[in-house]
Amino acid sequence: MTFVELLLIAIGVSMDAFAVSICKGISVGTLRPVYPFKAAIWFGGFQALMPLAGYFLGVGFADMVSAVDHWIAFALLCLIGANMIKDASTDGNPSPNPDFSFRTMLPGAVATSIDAFAIGVSLALFKIDIWYAIAVIGITTALFSAAGVYIGSRFGGRFRSKATLVGGIILCFIGIKILIEHTLLS
Repeated sequence: MTFVELLLIAIGVSMDAFAVSICKGISVGTLRPVYPFKAAIWFGGFQALMPLAGYFLGVGFADMVSAVDHWIAFALLCLIGANMIKDASTDGNPSPNPDFSFRTMLPGAVATSIDAFAIGVSLALFKIDIWYAIAVIGITTALFSAAGVYIGSRFGGRFRSKATLVGGIILCFIGIKILIEHTLLS
């Protein structure tokens, strides 16, 4: 597998984290430099850990997780999205929730990286150097996540209520898309 192929895989698996990071950026009031850094660490870290876990735990465990991974991602993304929709519709001026704590970041990090577990199993089948692969995947996702928070904060500052609503809807649609892809199309 070439670097370009691995980079394309990394970009593909980082898109959900990028979307969640944009939504997280929308929710912050004033962008503090630590916010993109925290998103990069959470999402990049989980995108690197999941393929590593898939690689080491092997195909047997992946079969068990792959049967429900889409339901887990669907539930987590829809819960985060529904909360954003609720915040946007409360009084038309949602209070910013720049909470980057363990309690708020863990569900998003897990939801956006659960499909990367299967990537790790695939990398084992191709006999790819897993350390190199997770470095590419983790760094790519970290960069996309940091950029997403920045983009979200710039866009959301002017259109916070509408942007929060749209961000919540997007997260719900990503969850639904994952569910449809895994249940109806497989």
